[in-house]
Order: sequence, then C-alpha cells, then structure tokens
Amino acid sequence: MSAFGALAVAEDAPASADAVVAEAAVSDTIAVAPGAHSGDAIAQADATAAAAGPVITSGLSVAQAPFTGGTQVTVAGTGLDQVAQVSVGGTAASIVAAADDHVTFAVPATVDTGLGDVPVTFSDAAGAPADVELPTASFTEPSAAAAATASTAGVLASVASPEAAAAEASAAPVTAAAASADALTLTYTSDPGIDAQVGYVLAYWSSYNSGQYPVITGYDCANFASQSLIARGWTMDGAWYYDAATGAMSPTWTSSTAMRDWLNSRPDLATPLEDSQRMQVKVGDIAQFDWDSSGDRDHTAVVTRVERTENGTKVWVGGHTKDADYWDVDQALATGGGSVHYFSLS
Repeated sequence: MSAFGALAVAEDAPASADAVVAEAAVSDTIAVAPGAHSGDAIAQADATAAAAGPVITSGLSVAQAPFTGGTQVTVAGTGLDQVAQVSVGGTAASIVAAADDHVTFAVPATVDTGLGDVPVTFSDAAGAPADVELPTASFTEPSAAAAATASTAGVLASVASPEAAAAEASAAPVTAAAASADALTLTYTSDPGIDAQVGYVLAYWSSYNSGQYPVITGYDCANFASQSLIARGWTMDGAWYYDAATGAMSPTWTSSTAMRDWLNSRPDLATPLEDSQRMQVKVGDIAQFDWDSSGDRDHTAVVTRVERTENGTKVWVGGHTKDADYWDVDQALATGGGSVHYFSLS
C-alpha cells in the first residue's frame, strides 16, 4: 500500500484478480486529481460544506411568545455558527448563542396589535438566507387529551440550555405543511399581566377607583400608575406600598420623582429609556414627563398604545391628573414642553 492508498504491484509480476479489485475499490473511495494530494481533497470537501451555508433542521423550541419580547428560542441544524442575523416578523432579534448545531435568539418586542403568526428567518453575514429543511412526519389525529397536552407544552416550553433546547426542537415532529414553508413561524400572544394593567387604566382613567384607593387631588398621576402596577401583578414591599388600613403611602407610590429613583434602583423590574429609544417602548411601560426641564419628573402615565411606522414610533399614554386614556406623547410635548422619559418594565 502506498502513501496515497494505491496498491503497489511489481512491474514484472501480473496483478492478481483480488489485487485489481482492491485497487479499484480504493480508487473509488478516495478520488484524487492528478498531481493532487489526498489532504487537498479533504480540504476541498470541507470548503464545499462550509460554502453550503447554515441549514435549519428543527422547528422552534418555543412556538408562542408574549408580544413584550425577551423569550429565548433555539433551533437546531448544521453550520448555524454562520448565522449572523435573525428576523422575527421583519424585526431584528438578538442572537444569544450560536454554535455549529444550534442557535438561540431573544424574541424582539412588538406592538400589542401585532399578535398572531409571524415568519422567523435566519441569514449569514452576507445576507444569504439559511435553508430550512425540516423532516416531514406522517400525521395521525391525536386524542383530545394528547392534543391538550401538546398545546400546553408548546406554551410553557422554555430554554433550560442550548443543548437541551436544540435536542427538544430537533425531536419535535413536524408536519409536511411546515416542512414546505420558506420560514419558521412564531406566534405572538398577549401578556395577561399587561392586559390586566392596561385594562385597569382604561377602566378608571375617568371614573376613579375611589372605593379601593384614595385620590390625591392635583397630583394623582403616580398614585394611579402604582395602582395599575398592582393590577399587573406587582407586589408591594417596604420601599413601594399603600397601606389600606392606615392610608399610609410611600413617596415612591405617590411622587413621580421618587418613583423614578425607585425604578432606577430596580433593574430587575425596569430599564430606563430616553425618548431617542422610543422604538423599544411597549404597551404597559411607564412614561414620565419633565415639563420644565428641571431634572425632576412632573407627571407619570402608563403607555396604552404604540404604533411603529416608516416615520418612527408613536406612543399614547393614559393616566390621572391629566385624565386620559390615549394621550399622544408628541402632542403632550408640543403643548407642555420639556421632555419625556420611559421605563421599560420586565
């Protein structure tokens, strides 16, 4: 056997039939161009595989996510370390982790009116889309119990680790219809906590809930925003509270500036945003106005509507003192002056 896998036969000895067969088999197994080495062939094969680009071979590990964003989703495949861009419904998603066999991304937030199915696409640094090659599976009508279990599992799925999520996503059965799609599909859902918060604002912006909470004449805005956060599911603590038995309220409950300072100290609950970051604002967030540009916060409201257009993002707020359900932030600034700031809530 030579270094290149060919059988060496003495010039003056006829090759046996077995030797000829063996030589032919080896030649078929490793085809090396004249003047080339076997290492060159292997390198060429590797280059061809890399040029093929990323390929998605599984469904999304999480099929549904709240419109508020942040849910981490994983897909499995090959060459996924080449994925440089992920788009969800046309909005760029942050890539959390990427390896050859999986990629994990964070679902971006969308407007509360953007619920439903949206396409998820993956592409490399050059913008070339990743292939989606999902295995087809024969479909058998499941029992009612099995269907309910599958539905619940899809809603509650979470990513414990990239490896586990990739394995789960790869193992999930995929219908022929899904396999033929050019992109995977994610379903944006509403958030029960935010639904309850905004529902509270819309219910009591003009008809105050005085049977449950006191009304602070002239500056009830932070008090009302705090009430909405309780409706959202937040829990009072020693720094932010209203005591119904005594009527005591913390400054963080009633003062816009004190609320700002408290939220700034709670990155687990809120992330401060400037108006230049309005694209990140979502329904249920807190908006605060500084009418006189003094550095204090003079008014607090709850974001009740967001629209994203080609011309930018429009925001509307609801609240007390300036009693409103949908108050256009741009109109508020045009009439009141000053600036607006936001807290993106977790």
